Amino acid sequence: YVFPNPYDKSDTAAMDYVRPLKEEVKRRGLWACHLGPELGGPGFGQLKLALLNEILGRSVWAPSIFGCQAPDTGNAEILAHYGTEAQKAKYLQPLMDGDIGSCYVMTEPQGGSDPTLFKTTAVRDGDEWILNGEKWFNSEARHASFWIVMAVTNTDVSPYQGMSMFIVDPSAPGVEIVRNITVHGFSEDEAYTRFTNARIPAENMLGAEGGAFAIAQTRLGGGRVHHAMRTVAQMTQERIADSWIEMESFRLLVLRTAWLIDKHQDYLKVRKDISAIKAAMPKVMHDVAQRALHLHGSLGVSEEMPLAKMFLYSEVMGLVDGPTEVHKVTIAKEVLKDYTPYEGLFPPSHIPALTEKARAHVAARLEHRVGNL
Repeated sequence: YVFPNPYDKSDTAAMDYVRPLKEEVKRRGLWACHLGPELGGPGFGQLKLALLNEILGRSVWAPSIFGCQAPDTGNAEILAHYGTEAQKAKYLQPLMDGDIGSCYVMTEPQGGSDPTLFKTTAVRDGDEWILNGEKWFNSEARHASFWIVMAVTNTDVSPYQGMSMFIVDPSAPGVEIVRNITVHGFSEDEAYTRFTNARIPAENMLGAEGGAFAIAQTRLGGGRVHHAMRTVAQMTQERIADSWIEMESFRLLVLRTAWLIDKHQDYLKVRKDISAIKAAMPKVMHDVAQRALHLHGSLGVSEEMPLAKMFLYSEVMGLVDGPTEVHKVTIAKEVLKDYTPYEGLFPPSHIPALTEKARAHVAARLEHRVGNL
């Protein structure tokens, strides 16, 4: 790439080059399409956004030029929903304008994305919170002007009620990036971060104390759908039949989920469907990329083609925003909650039992008919 990183706003040459492109996007009314009119966006809704992202997903720069890049989209959404007016003015507006970047800091070395295992804590001390702990795989942290950090604030209740969100200045004392981790084919800026008695102003709490899990679900629900939308655009021309079937099936599942979100306006009501497209996405991308890579032979596995990166990226997508296995568990639970367990020894579709029941029914009908002769 001529300009390798759309998140590096210190790259003045890149920023100068894309600025006119951003202005053209805004002129055409396509800037920040994930946002409603009250936040400066056109309010496309999830279905139109899905169709747009099919195109934008073909370029690593396109989402940034259209103002709908991750992780800023999700962070803007939760700031809009839960931020105070002061927080919106300081962080949300510049983020929406594309002047600054942000980072979502959630996962931890010992617990991954499982909030019940998080150990990063924030303890109240007067008008401040003291933050201690470690996080990792925080995308583009070194290029972000602010981080949104999840921390345990109450150990006496369930983790789902005992965690809170904070807006953190990455330049504050006690906040550091231990190192940046490279995920091949995805990013060279997955930060391993550490907080050592970092003092966070009380007014930097995002949302209510103990409300982090609800905020996270608001953010990740939309984020997972957007990841799926952009993945639809990773098409390769190869083994046309199998890939076309997989891509079209996945595309329709994504569009259906987007339509359901627009319909219900509640991510929880579409939880099963969101988990379904997130679980399906890595396999679709893996299969399509693998076929293309194989057909291109030695060129396919080289860095002169993007196929090897796409292939590895599919594995990354199986971990981003929760591993595939977790989403499959969610799907199973959501499907099964509408069914009542059968108490008989054999299931209701047991053929011998159905046959016996059918015979008894026919015998009764015949007896009734004979009795009427």
